[in-house]
Amino acid sequence: MTLFSSAQHTARRSRRRRRSHVIPVVVGGVITACAMAVVGYLLWPTWGPRTSSAPTRLPVSVGGTIFNVPTMAVRRKIQRHSGPQERVDLNFTFPALEAPDAPKHVSADTVEESIQPIDRIFLSISAHHDTLAPDARMRTIYPRYLEPAAPPEQDGLTMRAFRDGTPYSNEDLVLAKAPNLYARCTRDAATPGMCLSERRIEGADLMFRFPRSWLAQWRDVANAMDRLTLQLRGPK
Repeated sequence: MTLFSSAQHTARRSRRRRRSHVIPVVVGGVITACAMAVVGYLLWPTWGPRTSSAPTRLPVSVGGTIFNVPTMAVRRKIQRHSGPQERVDLNFTFPALEAPDAPKHVSADTVEESIQPIDRIFLSISAHHDTLAPDARMRTIYPRYLEPAAPPEQDGLTMRAFRDGTPYSNEDLVLAKAPNLYARCTRDAATPGMCLSERRIEGADLMFRFPRSWLAQWRDVANAMDRLTLQLRGPK
């Protein structure tokens, strides 16, 4: 009887010992599992077109002048940040003047299909560093290189050709009023002609570029450039 009691006592002590070892192991496993779950949650990818936290507009300073630009209108990713910048390159759909939904990618298989009419107006904003203002250049520099003959207006536009052999050969100077417009336009050749129109706002120059073919609706283009200028300056 004594031997039987001793055996029972030994068995109970052995079971208690095993339980005392199992409990810490179970608790440690639970803690480890919880920790792994937390780490997995923190490291789980959250990027994607609908989960991006990028702001829709960026306040940038060019030449000490503040502009409020749509993030998706910025053509170069390296320029997609707020704060001072030397230059910002933008593009907008025309005539809606909205930021494009996505860049157009061209591959070797689709390059021929990609040659189609341009539907965007391009804008570069850069610090001018006290260089000659665009309107002063139009009054004092361009007239030196123009052909002497001035053709009559067509639909409110005056188009003056630059002389051959000048820095602006193969270009025309386009002038209009109400609304105001002046631009230098390359002539159509192997590639469609493009027009360049500049204006200065405080410490920055705005350079608009658009297809020469848009001169057929030049009033809409001139108004679009005015609207974009006001939109980018934002509330003062």
